[in-house]
Amino acid sequence: MSKEPILVTRSSMPTMEEFIKEIEPIWDTAWLTNMGPKHQQLEKELIDYMGVEGLQLFTNGHMALELCIQAFKLQGEVITTPFTFASTTHAIVRNNLTPVFCDINPQDYTMDVTKLESLITEKTCAIVPVHVYGNMCNVAEIERIAKKHNLKVIYDAAHAFGVKVNGVGAGCFGDASMFSFHATKVFNTIEGGAVTFSQPWLKKELYNLKNFGIVDAEHVGEVGGNAKMNEFQAAMGICNLRHVDTEIAKRKAVVERYRSRLQGVAGIAVTSEQAGIQSNYAYFPAVFDETVFGKTRDEIFEALAEENVFARKYFYPLTNSYDCYKGTYSVEDTPVAQWVAKRVLTLPLFADLPLADVDRICDIILKK
Repeated sequence: MSKEPILVTRSSMPTMEEFIKEIEPIWDTAWLTNMGPKHQQLEKELIDYMGVEGLQLFTNGHMALELCIQAFKLQGEVITTPFTFASTTHAIVRNNLTPVFCDINPQDYTMDVTKLESLITEKTCAIVPVHVYGNMCNVAEIERIAKKHNLKVIYDAAHAFGVKVNGVGAGCFGDASMFSFHATKVFNTIEGGAVTFSQPWLKKELYNLKNFGIVDAEHVGEVGGNAKMNEFQAAMGICNLRHVDTEIAKRKAVVERYRSRLQGVAGIAVTSEQAGIQSNYAYFPAVFDETVFGKTRDEIFEALAEENVFARKYFYPLTNSYDCYKGTYSVEDTPVAQWVAKRVLTLPLFADLPLADVDRICDIILKK
């Protein structure tokens, strides 16, 4: 057993001195929430960094997605993927919409666009694809299909902060994109999230929905929620944004070491760089084919845990197999997603993970 555990991730943080300096003005203003000066500053800085036309901050990524879907006043069916975190499916269902699950492709684990159009019916109102592990969906093909069938596209971009497609930021695609700024993400505001968009009406609509649907002091126009980002979250984001490019560069070095050790090993599939994509190196998934590699994903998981290394079965199980949806959906409809979910491990990855620890993790995996 090693002296120190290696966790699957570790939050990036500024120095304590930097954060204290950033939050000091809050004591002068006593403005703690309700879109204060730090909130406004972070919003402006993110619009510039992400290259988007509009952005609204939220207390977390789930509320960002749920209220974004609500803003479009959709009815009927929404095509999405089960290979995602619980939030994606729950946000659709909590809007009284019916998720229809599209399978994933085995290369980058995003929505299989070759199967997308066959799922469209007269009830389909939108598509909610997921950028997985920082891998980008086929945004061009999704846009083509959506325009052909007059469908809205709302991206779950929780994993895609800082990613670019041929120089264009991930938040510039579809009708809107949701980003998570949870503590485990490449960029964090402790908890937090955002929706990016280009349509001006969404700015006020999302602002109202995250503030109980309040239009002004005497009018409440919609049934909204309380999803406002507070000043301390925003201050953490302001600090972390200064360092995010450096953090991504450090994560890249970790990913490159993993690839140098595991890529090409029979029975282990690791993702490659996507053509034209500037990655954020958010996660490092490895898929273990036990018929070739000789050991199952669960055996590797346990072997790592015995050495105080904690990987994650992410995403497992599929959302269409959750107990809360029992009897409603079938994993048999998404066989590729089911195959991958039973075999995937995301290995420890964070900016300050020593390369020597990466080697130790790989040695445990490759030990016969």
